[in-house]
Amino acid sequence: MPKYRRKILNPGMSGYLRRILPKILKEMHGIEVIELNVQVDHIYAVMIIPPRYSVSDVIGRTKGRSASMLRKKFAWLGKAYWKEGVVWSLGYFVSTVVLNEQSIIRYVRWQGDQDSGQSSLDL
Repeated sequence: MPKYRRKILNPGMSGYLRRILPKILKEMHGIEVIELNVQVDHIYAVMIIPPRYSVSDVIGRTKGRSASMLRKKFAWLGKAYWKEGVVWSLGYFVSTVVLNEQSIIRYVRWQGDQDSGQSSLDL
């Protein structure tokens, strides 16, 4: 989620994130992105993270590397966040998927439509 939950993930930036996030995660061998959905003020992801990685390390590396790449590509972020050097908020939410993996993937895939009231997806 962007710092201060600012709605900065416009279509250009969200498209860029959709391209770079899987590449960043691919640098950590064995991590697989199953589903990725970028909203204007947060990101949903379904991933497989091997036990050799801690979830906090994966999230930390991903947020740090993507923030650096975003600030280089989109100079206006320097104005939105002054001299902080950050883009993402400190927290994140993680849950494990044991049952109904396909339901979770569908939820993530269609979350933008759900948020805007445009989908009638039944989970």
